[in-house]
Amino acid sequence: QAQVVESGGGLVQPGGSLRLSCAASGFALDSYAIGWFRQAPGKEREGVSCISMNDGSTYDVDSVKGRFTISRDNAKNTVYLQMNDLKPDDTGVYYCGAEPQVLVTTVRAMCIMRARGYLEHWGQGTQVTVSA
Repeated sequence: QAQVVESGGGLVQPGGSLRLSCAASGFALDSYAIGWFRQAPGKEREGVSCISMNDGSTYDVDSVKGRFTISRDNAKNTVYLQMNDLKPDDTGVYYCGAEPQVLVTTVRAMCIMRARGYLEHWGQGTQVTVSA
């Protein structure tokens, strides 16, 4: 069964770091664009960081620029989200989503327009809580 599974969430103090992983099984990530999305309590899901699997181009939402880094390891069929200097506003459930690269115009569009829409694969999410 083709799926993506997130891991790496947890409870961290403000200023701390976490690394989330999105592992794919049943299909190869190297032909998919991948995005990290999050949903905070009482808010709609938003795109956080997205990466093209063609040229490695990325998009980050303004609120995480300079703090979060999305990366991929095709050999491990895994995409990562390194999150540094975490803030309480980063709290939420983080989801990994994958869409065939040929169906993605830009990773910016994927992050902004697909956050609440259809992607071929959605994970179940991992909770990130930033609190003192």
